[in-house]
Amino acid sequence: MDGNRRGWGPCLLSGAVFAVCMAGTTLPTPLYPLYQEKFGFSELTVTVVYAVYAFGVIGVLLLTGNVSDTVGRRPVLLAGLGCAAASAVCFLLAGGLGALYAGRLLSGFSAGLFTGAATAYVMDLAPRGGSSRATFVATAANMGGLGCGPLLAGVLAEYASWPLYLPFAVHLVLVAASAVALMWLPETVREPRPPRTVRPQRPGLPRRVRPVFVPAAIASFAGFALFGVFTSVSPAFLAESLDVHDHAVSGAVVALAFFASTAGQLAVGRVGVGRSLPFGCAVLFAGLALLAGALRWDLLALVVLSAVVGGFGQGLAFRGALSAVAGASPAEQRAAVISTLFVVAYAGISVPVIGVGLLTVPLGLEGAGLVFIACMAVLVTVAAGYLLRRPVPARA
Repeated sequence: MDGNRRGWGPCLLSGAVFAVCMAGTTLPTPLYPLYQEKFGFSELTVTVVYAVYAFGVIGVLLLTGNVSDTVGRRPVLLAGLGCAAASAVCFLLAGGLGALYAGRLLSGFSAGLFTGAATAYVMDLAPRGGSSRATFVATAANMGGLGCGPLLAGVLAEYASWPLYLPFAVHLVLVAASAVALMWLPETVREPRPPRTVRPQRPGLPRRVRPVFVPAAIASFAGFALFGVFTSVSPAFLAESLDVHDHAVSGAVVALAFFASTAGQLAVGRVGVGRSLPFGCAVLFAGLALLAGALRWDLLALVVLSAVVGGFGQGLAFRGALSAVAGASPAEQRAAVISTLFVVAYAGISVPVIGVGLLTVPLGLEGAGLVFIACMAVLVTVAAGYLLRRPVPARA
């Protein structure tokens, strides 16, 4: 099918499929307090359940990050939707922690399969000359989908029956519709090869990329860590410290962070790659400061502001980091370098989240959050200081 004749329909439809899959990865976020009440586990367990997702993403990125270039986009995306459906079934049938762990791991597999393949598919399906708009579609689908997950689950849990079941049943229906849409969309990889020809890709970091990669990786780690902690423990903080038990509100607060990240990523075009990384670090630092104030004085307004400001800073810094690293990488090693950056970013989602969970026992949720914020603020400051001395080239 000719790219100019098919128009934007297939590109937008593939973006919608991308959003459905990513929404499933954040669907449980506002429901964790209900699971705690049902199964009687601690805040540490919540953070571990959340972090299992990141381990699934990292594993898939390390082993099969380049698989869609070999076997085709649609088979990989159908496999991702299969993992998303299996994850929803685990949550629907959950009778204990084992099912939650399995559901989160499968959710991580789905995100790992979709992250690269769906982005490439959206770009492939765009009309000729529409790469810039296709990037917008992919960005909005990714981060917008992540934001829609907690929003959908929170609204259904608050205003409909069966709060621990209905969100996943709805998602199963959306996944089924997405699979039908994928079967209608064309394959864009010419002469796809059998799965047996796939070889795991290894993360790589050429020497010439390291000066750019170091501050980019630090900023990415801190930004994703903020997202990880915000999405895993903010519902509990809202309930315990602010007496906000409305699941729709907690879901909306988390969704704001992802929507703000989308805005931050889109702002890179105006700010420029050379300035977006240091500016993103500064905005991310402001978001961390607002979150510290929210924890210290128990103010909902500061929680909301920290979600918006921190999310915008994360999006600005990460899009700048990704652009800078890709621009500095040799073409033949670019995929491996980008995979390395994503591995660092998703490590930021998992490791600090578990650390916060461990600290909640001796320090409480607020104390653990303040320690986390202090550590992340140091990392962001180091990255910003490095960038002031050795700015990223604007052409990166």
